[in-house]
Amino acid sequence: MISASLPEVHPARAELYEELHSRPSPLVETPCSISHVAVQVRPDEREAENAYLAELCLRFGASPPPEPASCFYQTFDGFELRWEKHTEFSTFTFIRHVMDDPLRQPAAALEQIPGDWLGKMPGRVTTALHLAFSSAEGELDAAHLDQYFENWSLRGGVVRQGTARLYSSFRLHSDDFGRIVLHARNLTSLQAGRLVQRVLEVETYRLMALLGLPVARRISPEVTAMEGELARINQELAQEQDEPGQQALLGRLSNLAARVERHRSDTTYRFAATNAYYDLVHERIRELGEEKIPGLQSVKVFIERRLAPGIRTCNAVRDRLEGLSARIGHASDLLRTRVELAIQGQNRELLSSMNRRSEVQLRLQQAVEGISVVAITYYLMGLLGYIYEGLAYAGLPLNKKIGFAIAVPVVMVLVWRVIHGVKRRVHRDDGRAGSASGA
Repeated sequence: MISASLPEVHPARAELYEELHSRPSPLVETPCSISHVAVQVRPDEREAENAYLAELCLRFGASPPPEPASCFYQTFDGFELRWEKHTEFSTFTFIRHVMDDPLRQPAAALEQIPGDWLGKMPGRVTTALHLAFSSAEGELDAAHLDQYFENWSLRGGVVRQGTARLYSSFRLHSDDFGRIVLHARNLTSLQAGRLVQRVLEVETYRLMALLGLPVARRISPEVTAMEGELARINQELAQEQDEPGQQALLGRLSNLAARVERHRSDTTYRFAATNAYYDLVHERIRELGEEKIPGLQSVKVFIERRLAPGIRTCNAVRDRLEGLSARIGHASDLLRTRVELAIQGQNRELLSSMNRRSEVQLRLQQAVEGISVVAITYYLMGLLGYIYEGLAYAGLPLNKKIGFAIAVPVVMVLVWRVIHGVKRRVHRDDGRAGSASGA
């Protein structure tokens, strides 16, 4: 034998291998009575669920399930319990082998279950049904079926390649349980168990799929109201040209978008689960391989006709929410574009106004510069006058008027050049500072 060392193993590798072998089909000895309950369980109720199972094990002296566990199968005195944990619900299946006709005792599987324990089951019941698996010879008596189903209309078909018959009314009966009858002979315990598992999954997933329907019906009027509000906003948007009005419309659109997103976040999981369960129902029905019983509507036809409209309603509300969100996004983009164009127009007007003011300031600055040259020249000539007087006092032959006439233009040119030199240095320094800040 060659041994090899593997590289680092993914921490979930063993769990992934075991996933293929989890929740195996039960081994069912017929005739038998089965009671099946599915409860929707919140995450904060999972711990109570484990304690609930441990309490039953304690009463019968059995070992409780390990924690955490996704399934638990245990044979107690007189019945078998199969508990399975799914993403948002758990199932409790009680199986009891009976010698008498199981159609005479719908709740025979629960007779050994402590009533006070059963009433404390955590979660909210979505599925509760009794399944009678008969192995009687010949056809089942129609009177017995009518009595078992309390005279409700029956649906049924031949399943498992013609080896078994399935009957159900798809109604809640006087004990608040649904009821199913399976009739087959010469099935092994594994074959019977696989058939029972598929039938129970059809009923469980069928009702779990319909959990989205009350949600869709509840929010549908509000979706209609939001669609009407969006239509009104779009009409006002086509007419509104003033920026304050457009800003008000943008605020209304933002509030409407927040309401739509709240509904989407509240319903995304439920509607996605609805379609996932619906697909599972189709798979399980296909696996049953049902054929029609003359005079009875088949289970496949009944479920497809009655379940499909509810699923389509959920999908329609989901699509309306998605479409509403997209249309609000388009309207918001259009309105923002309008507001931005209006702001850009205002900015252009502001820049034009600033340019005009800059031109006026430039002219004023040029005028001030000319006045400044004259004023500075005047004061410099006053100082030069004192110099001329001092030189004349010292005996130099200077004509003061001629000296002023010669000095005035020279002084003015020098002052003008000094002022413009200072301006050029200031502009050059500003340009360098702007380049440095841009880099």
